[in-house]
Amino acid sequence: MIDRYGREIDYMRISVTDRCNLRCRYCMPEDLISVDHGDILRYEELLRVCAAAVELGIRKFKITGGEPLVRLGCADFIARLKKLPGVEQVTLTTNGLLLEENLDALCAANLDGVNISLDALDEDLFRQICGGRGSAAQVLSAVRKSVERGLKTKLNTVILEENAGQAESLAALAGELPVDVRFIELMPIGFGVTLNRASPDALLERLKLRWPDLEPTDERRGNGPAHYYKSAALQGRIGFIDAVSHKFCQSCNRVRLTGTGLLKPCLCYDEAADLRALLRSGCDDEELRRAMEERIYNKPRAHSFDSPRDITEKKAMSQIGG
Repeated sequence: MIDRYGREIDYMRISVTDRCNLRCRYCMPEDLISVDHGDILRYEELLRVCAAAVELGIRKFKITGGEPLVRLGCADFIARLKKLPGVEQVTLTTNGLLLEENLDALCAANLDGVNISLDALDEDLFRQICGGRGSAAQVLSAVRKSVERGLKTKLNTVILEENAGQAESLAALAGELPVDVRFIELMPIGFGVTLNRASPDALLERLKLRWPDLEPTDERRGNGPAHYYKSAALQGRIGFIDAVSHKFCQSCNRVRLTGTGLLKPCLCYDEAADLRALLRSGCDDEELRRAMEERIYNKPRAHSFDSPRDITEKKAMSQIGG
């Protein structure tokens, strides 16, 4: 559908849980109080929301968390979502720790692609960033297995001061494997406000020293706002998602659904439609669709990351949906 500023909204990110098996510094560095299981939307409720979203013109879905694979039945839910009439694409964002054991089920579900978070290849640094849990080797193994199974695979790295020195070695994975490596600028949301951002522009200049022919490409390589660079030495692409320093709100095509059923048109603000309340009060499909349509149509013009006092969203990223 078209919002009031003329943007086509065709992409929804769906958080299926706020729980995670890592404790990353920028997302959930401490044990937050998890939402009671009964307060999380049931898969049947999620499918009903997705069916209404399709009627509104949303055709592409990203399954997120928390860590989505810690929720039992995630692959089965993806299979059911893929079968909904009108759904064109379903992808998954994961930290990779549970990916290998779920690959058979995810491939059987016809998952279209997977984004895997990897913030460092150095094991000590990986554990420092991820709260002393997991290992870079385990995530990298999942990346290789995903590629072997033919899944469209991307790597996501949140740029922090401490891992900026890992950028070159992480980007080199796009030379070794047919994967896109994306560097994500830290956003001033949740625990991100306590950390110092590293400059994506400075990082790009460093990467150009390694790959002098690195140049922008206008290829469409996903549904989100990443902009990409190519080199003859790379199988994949190097991408940047730099929402703070390079605002892309004028072309934003997404909305988010939290695990508790809040439909958020913008990450920056706490404005949301409470779809769980509607669903559990016995609304019909038309009431649900109208509530979603109203909230999507009134999507804000732009975020206010450059003006922190105007940011009204105070929840952690794991509670919103990554």
